[in-house]
Amino acid sequence: MKDQEGALAVKLARRAIDAETRNLDIDRFDVPDSFREKSGAFVTLRTFPGDELRGCIGYPEPVFPLAEAILRAAQGACHDPRFPPLRPEELDHVVVEVSILTPPEEVKVEHRLDLPGTIVIGRDGLIIERGMYRGLLLPQVPVEWGWDATTFLEQACLKAGLTPDMWLDRRTRIFTFKAEVFQEESPYGQIVRRRTQ
Repeated sequence: MKDQEGALAVKLARRAIDAETRNLDIDRFDVPDSFREKSGAFVTLRTFPGDELRGCIGYPEPVFPLAEAILRAAQGACHDPRFPPLRPEELDHVVVEVSILTPPEEVKVEHRLDLPGTIVIGRDGLIIERGMYRGLLLPQVPVEWGWDATTFLEQACLKAGLTPDMWLDRRTRIFTFKAEVFQEESPYGQIVRRRTQ
């Protein structure tokens, strides 16, 4: 994805967040053809300048056109169940980040202990699936926390509501995906591509 498309993705998310928080309809605006192709997307809100998570919602599977996935994720991030709903007075104190995802691919290994060696920190996001349990962590998360691949697998299990060692169980399915990440440097500020590797 080109940088200007990434900037547009963040602007689209920001418009949706502003409208959702103020209970307004979002303005219609044209998007390039690439935004009409189905893609997974996540929208993350962080406090500024504190850089603490304020909301993160998204769609790992390419079920919606990219523009719609961003809009839905942005609206959802305002109501992340882990936090109180985003208030209008917070809009000047949060930065918006958009992650555009590749379709998840299942990781197959002969021996479960080989799994950490297949994961590249900063490149791969993780989805852990076991029956009705499912957890997802974006590629930027282990970089932020300084995790190695084993810790990343353990934390993804915890996110799924499983014990941290469940990645060793053959019945647990593990998927990786990649993401292009774009974010505001400050609220309503310059939009840059975020390097995670």
